[in-house]
Amino acid sequence: MEKSTVTQIKIKARTISKGYATGELLISYDAISFYGGVDPDTGTVIEKGHALEGKSIAGKILIFPRGKGSTVGSYILYRLKKNNCAPLAIINLKCEAIVAVGAIISEIPAIDKPEKKLCKLLKDKQQVTVDATNGLLIYNK
Repeated sequence: MEKSTVTQIKIKARTISKGYATGELLISYDAISFYGGVDPDTGTVIEKGHALEGKSIAGKILIFPRGKGSTVGSYILYRLKKNNCAPLAIINLKCEAIVAVGAIISEIPAIDKPEKKLCKLLKDKQQVTVDATNGLLIYNK
């Protein structure tokens, strides 16, 4: 019987909001505005023309380049968390203040500035772990 070889990959990143989460990836190459772009009662992306329009971010490890829009977006992330519709964790290429504050007040693990280009390594629906306390993205290859 052949043994399967599973290699665990760890990518270093900067911690934005401490915490730990494992789940399914949802990847967007578009910036996200939580205020007006995500329904806080369902977690569904409602921004017209957005790559994730009609998809739910609830219970996902959400990768997107950065946030955009109003500072109210921080409170929308908090409302998503209170409604059990928030992402399990957030990974940004470069986190800006709106997403950072929202993740911190909502206690959503968040990291940014990964040491490798994730678009070539990861796929939608892939299982990953975000160990934001130690600044790591972990997945099996």
